Amino acid sequence: MLEELIVDNLGLIEHAQVELGPGLVVVTGETGAGKTLLLGALGLVVGGTARRDLIGPKGDEATVQARFDVDGEERVVIRRLSSRGRSRGYLDGAMASAGQLAETGRAVVEIVGQHDHLRLVSGRHVRAILDESLDTEGRRAVEAYQAAYADLETLRSRAAQLGGDRHGLERELDMCRFQAEEIETAAISPGEDAELARAASRHRNATAIGEALSAAHQGLGEDGIEPLLDQVLLALERAAALDPENAQLARQALDIAGLVGDLRTDVGIAAVEIDGDPGELERLERRIARLGELQRKYGDTAADVIAFGDAAAQRAAELTELLSSVDELDESLARATAAVERTGAALTTQRVRTGERIAAAAVDHLRELGFAQPVVEFAVTSQPAGPSGCDRIELRFASSVELDARPVGRIASGGELSRLVLAIRLAAGGSDRHIATFDEIDAGVGGAAALALGQKLAGLAERRQVLCVTHLPQVAAHATTHVVVSRDGDTTLVEVVDGERRIEELTRMLAGMPDSERGREHAAELLARSAAAGS
Repeated sequence: MLEELIVDNLGLIEHAQVELGPGLVVVTGETGAGKTLLLGALGLVVGGTARRDLIGPKGDEATVQARFDVDGEERVVIRRLSSRGRSRGYLDGAMASAGQLAETGRAVVEIVGQHDHLRLVSGRHVRAILDESLDTEGRRAVEAYQAAYADLETLRSRAAQLGGDRHGLERELDMCRFQAEEIETAAISPGEDAELARAASRHRNATAIGEALSAAHQGLGEDGIEPLLDQVLLALERAAALDPENAQLARQALDIAGLVGDLRTDVGIAAVEIDGDPGELERLERRIARLGELQRKYGDTAADVIAFGDAAAQRAAELTELLSSVDELDESLARATAAVERTGAALTTQRVRTGERIAAAAVDHLRELGFAQPVVEFAVTSQPAGPSGCDRIELRFASSVELDARPVGRIASGGELSRLVLAIRLAAGGSDRHIATFDEIDAGVGGAAALALGQKLAGLAERRQVLCVTHLPQVAAHATTHVVVSRDGDTTLVEVVDGERRIEELTRMLAGMPDSERGREHAAELLARSAAAGS
């Protein structure tokens, strides 16, 4: 419930702080005092449109703070409106966007005001009202339909994997098999393209390579650097004999001589082994050409071609499995579609029956709320199967049987809508919101209907907190918390009243004169009757 509301510089409300209790909270006051503005403040903290013209004259910023108790958890919401920029929101001390405030607020507060068609206009929400009121058989129908629809969606997803008609899939299977077999037959190894290029280059240039290696071998031999190394080694050995500190130099020279010898041996072997076999070069070039053909079709490298072949083989296996079960899948789809149609029709029947029951009860409530012969209908029409059923549901209303019942959003006035929402809520047995607010719910209501309206709001408030702006003392007398909004010059004052102050307000509402003795007697009597009705 809403436990506390603090408003600063919102319209003519310079400052207001009210603590509210559970049950029915009524807001009363003279016309033009700013009663609706108080509910507007609540609308702001649950993500309503922040208009700069709502900012009062006491500064360039307006602030609304609200403290909620939601299932035992305290939630604090703040909304600041600034004339210098966009509004700012805070949820439990953290910054929040208007969208986040709205998402949180929609789960807690239902605001019904003039020209606000809310849930009764949305087919999705009207369906939810019916489904929340289904009996055991109806809930079973919902479960059966949901299970059937889930099965159908699974089969549709499987069918979508086929990717097209059967002939097209068979052509794709043939192509995948050909590609996979062509690549597999080629027996390509990862990195083979680079190795082939190196081997072919070696064979093409065998003569030149052999000549270069022979020249290197000769340069390292007796006619090359070998005699020079021998002379260097001998000189360093003489230096070491004369001075032992030169021994390391002699050893390095000896190591170099050994390395040169090893190098000469390796170069000689390489020169002998160089092979310029024309037959091998021809084989390599044929292999390079074959791999090049595959690379042009399937990938830039040997690894790419291998990966393409693996993917083609996998797709061929998938298509083989899918095609083997396509006939069975068609039969399963037909059975699943029939099951959805059958369970959808059964669910529609349950919704129609529940809609008739709720509509009849709502009509009874509306008669007690001032409508002579109202009409309420839940119009159920067929539509393609979807997650929620095979029907489209629309709430239709007429204030009299002499009028055609039409969609609520197109004909109901603010006051009619508020009373209709109340009647539907009472007939359906509840709402999923913790807080319900009503503005102008008493438009056109008086006499016995006004008493009935107060009793029904009090009844609704037994299950949730109800906030109501009202002009009717018969409604205000049923309140557990009574908030009075009054004007003092250009300033709006907001206070919670009880005792004598409440008697004065009810007297004003009854007689227009808060000091009227007879009005005070009527106010006391009204409070007593409301208390008795509540007990």
